[in-house]
Amino acid sequence: MANRMTARRGIEGYDLIGDVHGCGATLAALLEKLGYRQRGGVYRHPRRRVIFLGDLIDRGPRIRLAVTIARRMVESGEAQIVMGNHEYNALAYTHPAPPGSDKRWLREHTPRHNRIIQDTLDQYRDHTNEWEDTLAWFKTMPLFIEQDGIRVVHACWDHDLVAQFKGQHPDGCLDDAFLVASTNPSTQAYRILDRLTRGSHLQLPHNVAIHSGDGFTRRSFRTHFWAASPQCWGDVAFQPDNLPGDLERRPLTAEERRQLSYYGPDQPPLFVGHYWCEGIPALPTGNIACLDYSAVKYGRLVAYRWQGEERLNADHFLWIQVDRDEQNVLNRPLDDDD
Repeated sequence: MANRMTARRGIEGYDLIGDVHGCGATLAALLEKLGYRQRGGVYRHPRRRVIFLGDLIDRGPRIRLAVTIARRMVESGEAQIVMGNHEYNALAYTHPAPPGSDKRWLREHTPRHNRIIQDTLDQYRDHTNEWEDTLAWFKTMPLFIEQDGIRVVHACWDHDLVAQFKGQHPDGCLDDAFLVASTNPSTQAYRILDRLTRGSHLQLPHNVAIHSGDGFTRRSFRTHFWAASPQCWGDVAFQPDNLPGDLERRPLTAEERRQLSYYGPDQPPLFVGHYWCEGIPALPTGNIACLDYSAVKYGRLVAYRWQGEERLNADHFLWIQVDRDEQNVLNRPLDDDD
């Protein structure tokens, strides 16, 4: 695989980087550690390219820097990027709702939605033209990448939904019509966007909630998509917080199983972000790597150095500790993503 990739693209592999969330200085340090050097204002490597997994914005103190670094690399051919749910949220938040709608914006400006994007809006407040240009760039981000024997998506690779979207949008990018439709939960556009950028969730029982250490209360929990025959909730839960009580042993219903995606061990290597992992990076399966290690919260920005291998190797993780001034150390909750 590596030899074929080198012959076709002139590179030896990809460095896949997880959710940056405004830790721009840490991103620069990670690129340096990976062997990239600035030339002409762009981080470059003579033999490798970067793939960003989305969620450049929100939360951190250097959002504009993170976007600038990634965008310059992408536009110079030194990197690629897939859209994260935070880039999608920004597009919907700033896009007027269609005429006749009962709301003003595609993503309503509720206190919670305002809070999630507030750091980004604050940092672009004196750079209005740059923010508008950045939003236009977000629209050019594909929802997924499939090339050279690997797959990349922000949250979850669902074969049927990827195929449906690819059939309508061969470049993998959403247009305004899809953006508008994707904010309506009754549409297929919503199901595609929600699954690929947010993954799947299961609702907690009535009157049960998860009260996490970051001060946020959740009424659902995130699920993964690599259990072949899950029997209970604990077989698919994928989040830092434990399920309350004995809910890990709660049997999955037939309807809950139908809500889950599945990515089997015979599929190509897949790279995702999104899931707020913590601790030392590890592989959940031999062909899936999650690269979101909650940089702005737990302090580790993670990359995977892919060399062409079909079975992933945990020794290929590389990370850097986030400087304390780029971590979210304020006494306020970090909202779970929509």
